[in-house]
Amino acid sequence: MRRVTDAAPLPDDLVHAFRRDGVVVLRDLLTPEEVATLAAGVERNLASLSELGMNATGPDRPGAFVEDFRNWTRIPEYERVVRGSALARAGAQLMGSRTARIFHDHLLVKEPGTLDPSPWHQDQPYYCIDGTQTVSFWIPLDPVTRENTLEFVAGSHADGRWFMPRSFVRKTPMVFEEGALDEVPDVEADRDAHPIVGWAMEPGDAVAFNMLTLHAAGGSPTRRRAFSLRLTGDDVTYAPRPHRTSPPFPELAATDGSGLAAGAPLAHPLFPVLWPTGHVDA
Repeated sequence: MRRVTDAAPLPDDLVHAFRRDGVVVLRDLLTPEEVATLAAGVERNLASLSELGMNATGPDRPGAFVEDFRNWTRIPEYERVVRGSALARAGAQLMGSRTARIFHDHLLVKEPGTLDPSPWHQDQPYYCIDGTQTVSFWIPLDPVTRENTLEFVAGSHADGRWFMPRSFVRKTPMVFEEGALDEVPDVEADRDAHPIVGWAMEPGDAVAFNMLTLHAAGGSPTRRRAFSLRLTGDDVTYAPRPHRTSPPFPELAATDGSGLAAGAPLAHPLFPVLWPTGHVDA
């Protein structure tokens, strides 16, 4: 499945699977050149983390899980792929949206010997957005085995439930007050009771998933570099939260006319429309 930005849209059965299961794998979505460009961007990013960068590994734990956010405009390699690859058109088709707007990028690097897992969670409860037309792309830049891949509970987005976002390390509540949302189900306690899916992947492949789809990942015996791109569609709106979101967007709370009102579409310079190309917000 190559170059969906050129002339070949995604097959209907793949789009149907995304909407039913909340997750699909897209083989060879990025070209080798785009993978190499992203890899160069990751190294640039690791050498100069932003103020949002962090090591999400527990204290005194082996390895390192390095995360960083909102770098696509300062890392030129990221911007070339974000704007020039097949990702945005594929995202718009999966979401069933006229447009695909960038929300943010996310660097995730697990260095060799990182034992700490990424626990089961949804993405959207960490964010300052409401709406259903969402897609996250997880793009590994190293080969990933089935045992070392991102896993998902198929269909877990379908009922629209939101689960409590918590810090991966401290397990403290984030974004919402304690008790405001149900806790994430204990998937690991009875894996056979859940339709868990995941795929071995090669560089160039991408997993696309709804921001309410439950997902998790284990530790990594080898280096695992991944770049994630979060896109939103036409029905997504700004939703201020009680506490700091991950990542935070303090610019949106500005009262000088440059921010957004609660419930407003994400028509803001931070979130340009990537597809269709050339789109300008009115």
